[in-house]
Amino acid sequence: MLVDSTPAVARVWSAWALERGMDPADTVRRAHGRPSIATIRELLPGADHEKENAVVEQREIDDTDGVVPLPGTVALLRAVPEDRWAIVTSCTRRLAVARLSAAGLPVPKRFVTSSDITRGKPDPEPYLKGAVSLGLSATDCIVVEDAPAGVRSGRAAGARVIGLRTTAPDEILREAGAGWIVDDLASVAAVVTSNGLELTLQAVSRL
Repeated sequence: MLVDSTPAVARVWSAWALERGMDPADTVRRAHGRPSIATIRELLPGADHEKENAVVEQREIDDTDGVVPLPGTVALLRAVPEDRWAIVTSCTRRLAVARLSAAGLPVPKRFVTSSDITRGKPDPEPYLKGAVSLGLSATDCIVVEDAPAGVRSGRAAGARVIGLRTTAPDEILREAGAGWIVDDLASVAAVVTSNGLELTLQAVSRL
């Protein structure tokens, strides 16, 4: 979780829900941290899912107002060698690149999106593929997530998970399986060691 796109996500999904006579708040909650097509299949089982998904994706690509790096993101990425981190996102590749560009962040070499998987979060597949892209076992990885579906995905893959309070309350992150909870990435510092990376967490709630 490197980019704060919460306002844009809420705007797009709220408008989409209202156009289809659904509750905006419930729709936004269901959509957060999951592939958009999974939410659409759940809410509109009889619809043309690919067509609806294309509508949502294009609206999200077009709406990048307020898309910014989370606090601490730039400093953390500078501290971690590029071969030691990957992005695993529920966005399509086009949308993920658009948001990274809007936030002024680099597109990583190791990048797993909904375009690369068959089962989205909370299934473990995304983070298992992310670990493979790094040449590691998921049990040797640390996942940083703000969405309950993402926390569950990381835990199911066998990774340790740091939960961010940027969109979900502590109790929801705790129920999903986060091992630690911090405010944002400004609370996470990384140091390269001979054995890998050493992370230090500040203002942490240890579960």
